[in-house]
Amino acid sequence: MHTLKIDNLYVEIDGKEILKGLSLEINSGEIHAVMGPNGTGKSTLSKVIMGDKNYKITKGNIYFDNENINDLTTDKRSNLGLFLGMQLPMEISGVTNADLLRTALNIKQGENFSLMPFIRKMDKTVNKLKMDKQMIHRGINQGFSGGERKKNEILQMYMLEPNTVILDEIDSGLDVDSLKIVGDNVMEYYNKSNCSMLVITHYQRLLDYIKPDFVHIMKNGSIVKSGD
Repeated sequence: MHTLKIDNLYVEIDGKEILKGLSLEINSGEIHAVMGPNGTGKSTLSKVIMGDKNYKITKGNIYFDNENINDLTTDKRSNLGLFLGMQLPMEISGVTNADLLRTALNIKQGENFSLMPFIRKMDKTVNKLKMDKQMIHRGINQGFSGGERKKNEILQMYMLEPNTVILDEIDSGLDVDSLKIVGDNVMEYYNKSNCSMLVITHYQRLLDYIKPDFVHIMKNGSIVKSGD
């Protein structure tokens, strides 16, 4: 059982306050959706949870399993089981998808890491996501379309097996078919892992596939309404 708790969080970037007293608690097995207008702080919330150094917490705390993680680096948060599927995944040349995932899992699993099960699982997941098999041997997101980048985020989620998943507008840039593939695979992972999930979206269409237990409306940096 894991709990991510955000308590009265105030955050600024370049002296501008973005989050203003936001509180939220997410437990294992729960899916929370956050919706609201552009510029209200939804993406900021996801980045702050993962420890983006561009954002400064001026007040409040983030707890993971009752441990204050305000000052933890991003890699430490990842090792705890936090994962962010990004809205705009960056392109990194010179490092392939396979290299990235193999290295990350080698660090995470140590002596328990085994290459053949890793290769089998990656091939199986690439097939499920209907990705081009050559993509895992290319630079990270290099030459990928918007939809391919989003599928690549879900591939990383499957391989890293996080217990707490944050998806920041994972539906943007997806056509109807790709949205169904991504949505179905996210739900399959959720059902198998009993993870907790925070889904940030503008659109009802994503929530036709990823079924939230709770929906929160954000406005001007805080949650103004919550419900089913």
